[in-house]
Amino acid sequence: MQTGYLITRFVAPEKDPFDRLLPMFRELLLISSGNVEETLDWLREVDRQHQITDKDYTMEDFIEELFERGYLRQATPGSKGGAQATEKADRMMREAALEQIFGKLKRDTGGQHRSTGIGNKEEWQGSYHSYNFGDPLEDIDLSLSMQEAMRRTGSWRHMEEQDLRVRESESKSKVATVLLIDISHSMILYGEDRITPAKKVAMALAELVRRKYPGDHLEIVAFGNDAHRISIKDLPYLQVGPFHTNTVAGLEMALDILRRHRSANKQIFMITDGKPTCLKEGKSYYKNSFGLDEKILNRTLNLAEVCRRQSIPVTTFMVAQDPWLVEFVEEFTEINGGRAFFSDLEGLGSLVFRDFEKNRKKRL
Repeated sequence: MQTGYLITRFVAPEKDPFDRLLPMFRELLLISSGNVEETLDWLREVDRQHQITDKDYTMEDFIEELFERGYLRQATPGSKGGAQATEKADRMMREAALEQIFGKLKRDTGGQHRSTGIGNKEEWQGSYHSYNFGDPLEDIDLSLSMQEAMRRTGSWRHMEEQDLRVRESESKSKVATVLLIDISHSMILYGEDRITPAKKVAMALAELVRRKYPGDHLEIVAFGNDAHRISIKDLPYLQVGPFHTNTVAGLEMALDILRRHRSANKQIFMITDGKPTCLKEGKSYYKNSFGLDEKILNRTLNLAEVCRRQSIPVTTFMVAQDPWLVEFVEEFTEINGGRAFFSDLEGLGSLVFRDFEKNRKKRL
């Protein structure tokens, strides 16, 4: 007689209190641009209002565990504040951003992440790496993975993700990308936080390139009154300043960076919410926040043409949709021959990732 089990209800196991609070800490740390003391104050206030902890596991227990698990450390002498985020916390934020943005995108597209276009055909290099999120399943070496499981447990039947080994491949066509992020004051103006989603996209893209396309080159450039490079580890701590929008400075720095790379495939992604309002002339600034200043506009459009002549497409992601601003972006895009997207903040990540993957499938 055959028997079976009837499952009427599945009750998911409750998360450990630390694991339940960690995502909240991570999100607030990003919003505060890495200000640990401010983040912890916000957490305590949320706890006071909503009782998210109890007498068995208090907020102070959680904070103590953040230190014990290596997410926080005591501030170095001379530094402000009593605690600092560690490299482990930085990595956690990048990995979470990748999963939040790219994980959802993969589920929406059925996992179609593989590059199949001419010029990007991958060749096996005779080496392997441990499985990473996003690796094509067809690149997993089953025989070697079974050997790893045997070595670890004595039986291939107990194979886990940590045992999987993936054939190391290298694209024939590498891509050099500069991601420009607008840090002008309008990115936090009008009651809307636009800089946090922009930072998340940059962190996720950086983590994707590090894992999936280690041969590619990605640089992050922030631009306000001036432009400056942002290292990957400093991305969570990027802050908006009381700046105007010097799009020219951002594009000029991007061109200078790409000029130094031998890769035949180069591109610029630009996340912005405002019109160009600033130019630097010598040591002084020419600024005009009202309308589209012809002097600033012409310099910006000239750089669109320079990028086109150098075969560098600019993909612009606008998180504002004012009609006259749309008209400017469309003119910039037509001159450059690139692409433009007008997106709300929620859809920004998916657009950036779809276009990044699409561009890797073709020779730019």
